[in-house]
Amino acid sequence: MPQILLFTYLNMFYFFPSLQILAENITMVTEFLLLGFSSLGEIQLALFVVFFFLYLAILSGNVTIISVIHLNKSLHTPMYFFLGILSTSETFYTFVILPKMLVNLLSVARIISFTCCALQMFFFLGFAITNCLLLGVIGYDRYAAICHPLHYPILMSWQVCGKLAATCAIGGFLASLTVVNLVFSLPFCSANKVNHYFCDISPVIRLACTNTDVNEFLIFICGVRVLVVPFLFICVSYLCILRTILKIPSAEGRRKAFSTCASHLTVVIVHYGCASFIYLRPTANYVSNKDRLVRVTYTIVTPLLNPVVYSLRNKDVQLAIRKVLGKKGSL
Repeated sequence: MPQILLFTYLNMFYFFPSLQILAENITMVTEFLLLGFSSLGEIQLALFVVFFFLYLAILSGNVTIISVIHLNKSLHTPMYFFLGILSTSETFYTFVILPKMLVNLLSVARIISFTCCALQMFFFLGFAITNCLLLGVIGYDRYAAICHPLHYPILMSWQVCGKLAATCAIGGFLASLTVVNLVFSLPFCSANKVNHYFCDISPVIRLACTNTDVNEFLIFICGVRVLVVPFLFICVSYLCILRTILKIPSAEGRRKAFSTCASHLTVVIVHYGCASFIYLRPTANYVSNKDRLVRVTYTIVTPLLNPVVYSLRNKDVQLAIRKVLGKKGSL
């Protein structure tokens, strides 16, 4: 039987030489070229300076939040526990993308290997989905604190917090692994120019040399599960919170309750808004210039927004930062 199959295969190339030419012309992609901002020419140097200082701001802001929460015992509560994990996740999330992007802004050769491209997408999506799930958990924490204050120590015990954080991380990277497998299981033949500054789903899957409808539909389903479901959960939580807040008799009590949720809501709107615009659309609707601007917001502005919002709008964090700086000054 194997001899018959081999004989048939050889005869196909003998009687149909065009098949042999086609087979020789199809070469599997081993590396990708990240076009990034190459079309902007000399402006890339200015972009490098801007993005470099934004990256430093992201690192310093998130590291400050993590350090302050760790050093100040008054912030050892479930809300700040999840905020610290969110800042840690966003620090790694930007580390996956921005250093490579900064190097490419000053480099002519913007090559990334096939394996490194898959790894970059895996870690980027893993941390991004983890962030989405963590924002949902923070929404539940606010719901438990405001709507069920007497049961809060039980609902959000440290054991429960640990399990929720582990579930967010495991769920995020399992979802990421599923999406990356759907993208890189496709054949990539000759086109290797990624019209983006990192390996994201839409720019990469467009290069596949086969029909991608089924894979794109499955990726869309994954996107709905990790974006729409947590967002709806947050909306329901805040409807319950709003109903409870309106029952508070004093204006000062209502203001204080609203202020604890305002920072979280700001981050949620920007994070889920940008992510939904990018990932809950078919690849055919991908518009490079417009989408690249939104992706810059999603990958650079959002990680910077988290420490800025929580430090500027949160009096507890402001007070903790002053205490930490005061201790360092006295030393």
